[in-house]
Amino acid sequence: MTTIKETPKSLGFFFPAEFARHSATWLSWPHKEASWPGKIETIFPVYADFIRLVAEGEKVNINVADEAMKQKALDYLQKAGADLANVQFFFHPTNDAWCRDHGPAFLINPKEKTKMVVKWNYNAWGDKYPPYDLDNAIPISIAKENRLPLAMPGIVMEGGSVDFNGKGTVLTTTACLLNPNRNPHLTQKEIEKYLSEYYGVSNILWLGDGIVGDDTDGHIDDITRFVDENTVVTVVEEDKKDANYKPLKENLETLEKMTLENGRSLRIVELPMPSPVIYQEQRLPASYANFYIANRYVVVPTFRDKNDERALSILSSCFPDRKVVGLDSTDIIWGLGSFHCLSQQEPHI
Repeated sequence: MTTIKETPKSLGFFFPAEFARHSATWLSWPHKEASWPGKIETIFPVYADFIRLVAEGEKVNINVADEAMKQKALDYLQKAGADLANVQFFFHPTNDAWCRDHGPAFLINPKEKTKMVVKWNYNAWGDKYPPYDLDNAIPISIAKENRLPLAMPGIVMEGGSVDFNGKGTVLTTTACLLNPNRNPHLTQKEIEKYLSEYYGVSNILWLGDGIVGDDTDGHIDDITRFVDENTVVTVVEEDKKDANYKPLKENLETLEKMTLENGRSLRIVELPMPSPVIYQEQRLPASYANFYIANRYVVVPTFRDKNDERALSILSSCFPDRKVVGLDSTDIIWGLGSFHCLSQQEPHI
């Protein structure tokens, strides 16, 4: 592993879109009971089903603490009927399961046919859930394991706070990236410079607030996602009395004024929100936008809700080359995230 001092952009690297081909998906096996208090055992069958689907089209690399955790994972995966030939385990201990945010950012240089890792700092969404030292070290472990060059910008950033079209445009939110619990010493313009140089983008689009119940301070992957180079799906709340109605309406209006890196307007597809999901008097950040785009499937969280089928139908029309599958996320969302939050893609070169 070589630590590089130049910026990835200056070396011709960029972060591909999630809908580009993957060589693998990275996960961190869930084990922190405090993330799913009283419910952690209920999430494993659905989590294993998620892995089964992803493994049909690509490798699945799973961070585990030790042999006992590996064996537990294997037991669930065997019950789910996952293709274990496509599953690999790595002894990289973690504090929690949210690999989208603590995992590596993989960038590629298509001309050189090379790949690298950017290791952002991770502070558990503004120091909300210490300790997070093991999570913060995961990108370094993975870069070493794969003998990939490593860049370390030295600022806090999470994978769930950014979404890419792979052509130079990134979507993010002011609620998250400008929150003083991340990088209080940086201005918006300075943060944009980091995004540009370390993700290899040229066009930065800022939305406002996230959804109610989101403890990440407004991650983009709960509200607006690229489904191709020109198109985003964005969640809207139809109930005017709902707390999400106003911020999601404002985000939609902002998107309508935005342009891509080529100057064209975004194509916008509206996606409904599920009815509020409440557990132990806490509203959870349930959103159909937290889907994961794997090589073969798009895996969408569902919530035993009247809008589940409608959301799946809309997303099916957005992904003609993949099968859109809904998996019940009613228990998983108690951890305040779903399939996209749990996974991080490694692009193919």
